[in-house]
Amino acid sequence: MSCPSESLLVFSDVHLGSDIVDGHPHRVMRSGAIDRDLIKLIAHYRSQPRVADRWRIVIAGDFIDFIGMSVSPTSAAAALTELTDEERQHGLGNAADHARLKLQRVLDRHGDVFDALAAFLAEGNALTLVHGNHDIEFHWDAVKEDLRNDLLARASRGERALEAEEFLGRIEFSPWFFLRDGVAYIEHGHQYDPFCSFAYVMAPLSPLDPRRIARCVSDVLLRFVVRPTKGLSEHGHEKMGALDYLMLGVRLGVGGGLRLGVRFARAVAELFRLRRGHVSEAATALRKEHERRVALLAKATRIGKARLKALLRLQMPPISHSIHGILASVLLDRIALGMAAILALFALVIFGAFQGHTLLAGLGVLITWSLLHRHLTKLRKVDPSEQLALRADALAQLFSVPFVVMGHTHVPTSIPAGDTTYINLGSWAEDEQAHSEYTTRTHVVIHPSAGKPKALFQRWDSEQEGPLPFTPDTNLG
Repeated sequence: MSCPSESLLVFSDVHLGSDIVDGHPHRVMRSGAIDRDLIKLIAHYRSQPRVADRWRIVIAGDFIDFIGMSVSPTSAAAALTELTDEERQHGLGNAADHARLKLQRVLDRHGDVFDALAAFLAEGNALTLVHGNHDIEFHWDAVKEDLRNDLLARASRGERALEAEEFLGRIEFSPWFFLRDGVAYIEHGHQYDPFCSFAYVMAPLSPLDPRRIARCVSDVLLRFVVRPTKGLSEHGHEKMGALDYLMLGVRLGVGGGLRLGVRFARAVAELFRLRRGHVSEAATALRKEHERRVALLAKATRIGKARLKALLRLQMPPISHSIHGILASVLLDRIALGMAAILALFALVIFGAFQGHTLLAGLGVLITWSLLHRHLTKLRKVDPSEQLALRADALAQLFSVPFVVMGHTHVPTSIPAGDTTYINLGSWAEDEQAHSEYTTRTHVVIHPSAGKPKALFQRWDSEQEGPLPFTPDTNLG
């Protein structure tokens, strides 16, 4: 039996549930316009005349914001995995049963979005969810089954008769990437970002406790520092420097500044605890499980181990694997450098009063500090956009596709890379206080073709309630 031809509707970074933050009065609410526009987008393409046999929505990661949520530990009455001290303080974690409780909150909160997806699927279309760093909890089979069953229940309402097994078979989860031969390679892109990558993409479990997902640096900072601190939001905090945090501490007052410092100290302690797990015997067992799953994926997809290993070599290890990486991730290297410079200047003032050339020595300290600070700033690359784009040509050569598509950065991009085009999907994430750069409502449509496929890079226009070209040249083929 031949597979049906498909047109692809691809978008990323919706972050449903990002404002489900229990017990935090200063939380920033998500804009309700996102859900309304996303529902209209799905309905629009569902109603369009078909170029192929069916549509397939490919959500390239971070559809649900499991990391961004903070669900009260009181919700753990139905959880089987005992809470850690950290989870009691910051909310449910990422064990399978914790993730299921979070998913249910999202399904209740954003029911209209899932109704739209269910109606889309009920008409014979398909759905693929590629795992991102914010919804890596889809690693758990129970979480995947909960979402599948919810969509089936929504699609079965009323008088519509559906064949359950066939319906569920059109919902897929891709833990690493989605590949359509000769058309497109699609992944989230977090594996090229050391602040968000996982050591073993096919087995992203914690070596300290395999009942839980491993935590990346961005996850730790979000839970320990960003979410509990007034004035910080999930989007944009990663670009703050040491001076920005110092000024924030001043604005928070003495008590608020001290609490911010304590949160940072606890985050650093947690990162060093995670690093110990990376060098444990349990990490070796996880590596072997990862290799086993990669071998199974190579066989199931007929891609072959050699290509998958080449793909793995493009990834960046978590920055928490090294002590310097941890210090750089929380700006401690620059803080230590600044303190050393201050102590050196102080020493010059005290002891240099009786010596000559004090002014010249002080100038030398300042120049040294400036050069080292600039060097450390260059090393700490928090914007992964360049790293993702650099991988496009290698990915295109590995898989012979005209389009390499990613998300993660929230910055919509279209860049020619040899015989392929690298596309970053942008974002549907927005809160009521966010600037427009955090939500572009961009998406890509790829129709099958006898020759080279062509892609339309579009943005949803709320006023016209329809898609418009994102760039003047809509033909990316």
